[in-house]
Amino acid sequence: MEVTSSKAVPPNPSERITPRKKAGTSAGRKIMKHWQFYLLVFLPLLYIIIFKYIPMFGVIIAFKEYNVVQGILGSPWAGLKYFKQLFEVPFFWQYFKNTLEISLYGMAIGFPAPIILALALNEIRNGIFKKSVQMVTYAPYFISTVVIVSILIVNLSPNVGLLSNAFRALGMEPVDFLGKAGFFKTIYVFSDVWQFTGYGAIIYIAALSGVNPDLYEAAKVDGASRFQKIINIDIPSLIPVIVILLILNLGQMMSLGFEKIYLMQNPLNQNTSEVISTYVYKVGLLGANFSFSAAIGLFNSVINFVLLILVNFISKKISSNSLW
Repeated sequence: MEVTSSKAVPPNPSERITPRKKAGTSAGRKIMKHWQFYLLVFLPLLYIIIFKYIPMFGVIIAFKEYNVVQGILGSPWAGLKYFKQLFEVPFFWQYFKNTLEISLYGMAIGFPAPIILALALNEIRNGIFKKSVQMVTYAPYFISTVVIVSILIVNLSPNVGLLSNAFRALGMEPVDFLGKAGFFKTIYVFSDVWQFTGYGAIIYIAALSGVNPDLYEAAKVDGASRFQKIINIDIPSLIPVIVILLILNLGQMMSLGFEKIYLMQNPLNQNTSEVISTYVYKVGLLGANFSFSAAIGLFNSVINFVLLILVNFISKKISSNSLW
């Protein structure tokens, strides 16, 4: 019976062990190989750094007695003076309430609208009619805010407005809608719905285009109606997109668009139209109180940040969909 020896075989000198490539060299080669993609990412990244991150340094003026002559670094520290002053402003909590109410109102009406439009367009089989509806609903998004507000002012005017003329034709007294404080929030929200619903539906239409056609075929074989297909196929397919967009929208709840509200304001509706963003503009730029306006803006941003973290945490616990 042969006994084989277990001696180690000497390595062949011709076989050299190649050292591992350095991580930096490998990453550099990948960048050079796909430089076109990195170039596409570079410009948006540069924009974010220059216009989003670098200006964050200026937030320290909220804690300083900012003086234009002394500059940001040379101005003396004020501590939490302007934050205390913020909570002592008589009407600040009214502005905070207006901001929150308009945001929640807009969320309740405006958020489901693009989803409903996308579901409706997905059921349309006539190509010409579908494209016509898409064009009509997308068009208002590309109209400037100034033009939108001008259209509202003209059509809601008590003298020459379309609704006022209709009221006169019916023997009723015309109503100054923009002069009534109680109508401001409704006018603002529904004009936003008209302007942004078509454009907001694009992402939902794109998500619906990725649904497996076999699911529709199976539902058709089972005798499912259109409504049942929407409930059991379309909406479950949209849930991940809906959750992500809902989190993002709730994360900017306190950041209402300044331009449109400011242009729609007048002394008659200011009780319900004055929000945090317009108040910051009037105090900071018109009143030249930069430190106080920076404190208000920082307070607003902190609320948005807390809401974003909280909503994302809740979404992650309830479902598997979240931003991170």
